[in-house]
Amino acid sequence: MPIIASRRYRGGKPSENSIPVDPVKRRALPKGAFDWVGLADPTAEEMEPVRIRFGLHPLAVEDALNATQMPKIEVYGQQLFIIARTAAVQDGENIAFGQTAIFLGADFVVTVRLGSTRAHSQLRTRLESDAERLAEGPDYVAHAILDFIVDGFQPILERYEESVQAMEESAIDRFPEQSTIRRIFRLRRQFRRFSRIVGPMEEVCERLTYTDLPGIDPGARIWFRDVLDHVRRTLARMNGLRDTLASIVETASLLEQHRQGEMTRQLAAWAAILAVPTAIAGIYGMNFKHMPELDTTWGYPAVWGAIITICGGLWIRFRRIGWL
Repeated sequence: MPIIASRRYRGGKPSENSIPVDPVKRRALPKGAFDWVGLADPTAEEMEPVRIRFGLHPLAVEDALNATQMPKIEVYGQQLFIIARTAAVQDGENIAFGQTAIFLGADFVVTVRLGSTRAHSQLRTRLESDAERLAEGPDYVAHAILDFIVDGFQPILERYEESVQAMEESAIDRFPEQSTIRRIFRLRRQFRRFSRIVGPMEEVCERLTYTDLPGIDPGARIWFRDVLDHVRRTLARMNGLRDTLASIVETASLLEQHRQGEMTRQLAAWAAILAVPTAIAGIYGMNFKHMPELDTTWGYPAVWGAIITICGGLWIRFRRIGWL
């Protein structure tokens, strides 16, 4: 069965550890009581009794079973339907995305997880240990689930930040290898996809924070504001990583151009110095019969003196301007 847990809470404490989820419409609960049902990867047939039991809208159920939805929030009468996207790293450095749908009513909350590896069992245990908070009702549970999902992004960011920082430091010493460049572009593609898929979570949390919505008590908005802050910081960190990856290639290219420029200047300086003896030797290597300098006693030392003086002067000049 896809139902992971189905409990009823009264006064913030579990009153029934396993409530029936049958295809019979449920009666309203007494004040202060609510049901929390969690499902994982259900089929349409398995979801039908839950839909009838809690009076869920068919369109919302259809979206909850479609794992390609973007984060959104919709109102169906007195019920609220929220879709959030989850993320986890798998297969090396690939980010695998899942989906969690939340049906929120006045006295119930139903969660449907698709492709998410992080179960809500630990979250449920933590909430049940704080009866005062859990007594605030289903809207607090919805906040806790969204906060749990957003907090799951942090280990991903920390893992990528270490990798990006290492690549950034190595790029200062030498131009990245071809394999590193391919890895940089793969990561940038992953980060763009992350921002595109998780980015709408910011709008969802803004509506939960600043808009009057059914099932959300005005006093609970402060909790969703905290989730909104976490989403914004997550997106800012991810965008910062993406910009850093872009700057790694640009910075490495500039440093490589600078290194190549230094080598070019050095080669040009030595070429200019060697051009002097080459030109002089070329002149006196011509086979002319009448060359007065050939009969001069001090001609040979004079030519060497000229070569040494000119080459030495050029060497000093290039050293002063930093070419050598």
